Amino acid sequence: MAAAAPAVLPLRPVAGPRGLPLLGNLPAFGRDPLTFLTRLRDEYGDGVTWSLGPLRSLFVSHPEHIGELLGAVEQTFDILDVGWAFRRVAGQSVILSKGAEWRRKRSLVQPTVRPRQVRLYASTMVDCAQAAADRWRDGQRIDVLREMALLTQRVVVRTLFGNDIGDQSSALGDAMIVAQHEVGAELRSISLFLPGWVRTRARRRVDAAVTTIDAEVHRLISERRAAGAAAEDRDDLLSRLLAARDEDGRPLSAQEVRDEAVTLWAAGHETTSTALTWTWYLLAGAPQVRARLDDELRQALGGRPPGIDDYERLPWTQQIVKESLRLYPPVWLHSVVARKGATLGGLPVAAGTKVWCSQWTAHRDPRWFADSGAFRPERWDPGASEAVPAHAWFPFGGGQRTCLGARFAQVEAALLLATLAQRFHVDVDPGPVRPKAALLIQPDGPLRATLRAVTSPLG
Repeated sequence: MAAAAPAVLPLRPVAGPRGLPLLGNLPAFGRDPLTFLTRLRDEYGDGVTWSLGPLRSLFVSHPEHIGELLGAVEQTFDILDVGWAFRRVAGQSVILSKGAEWRRKRSLVQPTVRPRQVRLYASTMVDCAQAAADRWRDGQRIDVLREMALLTQRVVVRTLFGNDIGDQSSALGDAMIVAQHEVGAELRSISLFLPGWVRTRARRRVDAAVTTIDAEVHRLISERRAAGAAAEDRDDLLSRLLAARDEDGRPLSAQEVRDEAVTLWAAGHETTSTALTWTWYLLAGAPQVRARLDDELRQALGGRPPGIDDYERLPWTQQIVKESLRLYPPVWLHSVVARKGATLGGLPVAAGTKVWCSQWTAHRDPRWFADSGAFRPERWDPGASEAVPAHAWFPFGGGQRTCLGARFAQVEAALLLATLAQRFHVDVDPGPVRPKAALLIQPDGPLRATLRAVTSPLG
């Protein structure tokens, strides 16, 4: 007899908080999205209907429904278009493409971040971290997010563009910061629903930033193409994108290369710098976790810099990063739109309904994580008694559209952390730090810290 199909957890949505005419729940969401979504989960349950302005929406919180949703994208759900600013920055990159065009672009972009390529980039990651540590001094005061952003920007410049970007890296980085800030601000405001021809002050800032981004990226593309075959022998991501061919032998166009390069920049720079910032914040308040990290680095590395072959020999380092991504996932919201015939938890979902799930609320759900607000990397120990359901932790999304750079990001975060932690403690100033949800979850103000040199080599 054929095996019975697994039972589907029924989804029975309830009506969420009453909204305002036209605006719906947008004001409450815009003021504090993390608190609003947590309230939906705690006060209303695993399926809640609500409205983001005119958008008819459904918020789901149970890992089974989240997993079903992520797995149904490209089948009965599509990625939601999240506004003019995001489209202006990302163009028609793989994260916004759909259907056959998405499959084509994914097949061309995916090889650039496969494990073999990540191996080639690992030494660059460590070199950049060592250079940063060489500039640090015992007792120096730093803004942690700024230091991590400078570090990951160096990594992405070298792995994405090689070393030929020169002084333009600063201008390009500043433009990306402006663009990402405005994308996050638009998500929380009424401008999300304004037509594209409306040019607010914020949209003019986006236009100016994108002009800078486009000019530099297209210059690099033109120079690489002019170099011909010699450029294709390089190992940086831009060269790999230019060398890629689909099954019909077609390359990516210059605009397509631009869109994918900008997306890889954003994914490989600010997300990782944000994750590392929160990691240092959490480590500063957990001396026992830090002591175990020191022990692992001492035993695994003996004072030498880490390499890609050490990655699997640093399980505690990986668990620290994983637990940091649980508590402070840089990407905190996932949104899709239902096609005709979509279902979720056995329930028909009307075409056009926007369905949302949140890494923030799922990762901090006390049903799946005991003492859910506590920093406990040991919860990820092999054989730990605390069983975590699939899709209760999904910082990189899931299903067919899992973030292509997930492996790159996890290796980068672990190797940068290991390299810097061998030489310094980052003593974050005491006091509460509030997370602010824009495009990413970042501290709501500067995260100040004092550097303290490790008194004896971790060897």
